[in-house]
Amino acid sequence: MAHVTLPAGCAARRGSTAPYIAASLKVPSQDEERSASRKEKPGLVDPGTARRDNATVMRIAERAGVGVGTIYRNFPTRADLVTAVYRHQIDTCTALAPRLLEESASPFTALTRWAEAFVEFLVTKHGLGAALGSGEPGLENLHALMLDTLVPACATLLDACVAADEVGPDITAYTLMRAIGNLCVTGPDYDRADAARMVAALLAGCRRRP
Repeated sequence: MAHVTLPAGCAARRGSTAPYIAASLKVPSQDEERSASRKEKPGLVDPGTARRDNATVMRIAERAGVGVGTIYRNFPTRADLVTAVYRHQIDTCTALAPRLLEESASPFTALTRWAEAFVEFLVTKHGLGAALGSGEPGLENLHALMLDTLVPACATLLDACVAADEVGPDITAYTLMRAIGNLCVTGPDYDRADAARMVAALLAGCRRRP
């Protein structure tokens, strides 16, 4: 699978992933493109989701300025495509942790600001939550990417908080992130602002008082 390589310091924003996908793709000749688009794509298409997934891939291809066959060739399964789309956002959130530790007045302030960024990422990219919970074969790559990068980033912040006696040692990064993730499942009666308030309340409960 071709992985997306992204410019450093690029902010995550809605609709910003297509150019990065385009930059990572191997663009074929027109004959190769026509041949690829005629082939069946079992990794991305199944009877229950074919229409929806095809429409999604077509939009991604259009925004990236390539053919659908190119998308399928570089990202053979939906899981590969989901992982590539979110790699930049995950990497950005990971890199934020050490910077916040340097800039913030206290480790707990850094943890709070990082959690705010994590909430924004989860809520804005709500499709990530659906992808992680779908149980689709191949999404282990996305699970591994988050576990290998975001959890250690959060752990760095928590360790600093424990050293400063701002948080107890019984709270693990994985548990905290799972709790935040559960609070970020939005719906008709529970929006971004609700998620942010609940995560703030969660963090307040984690903090040790002088």
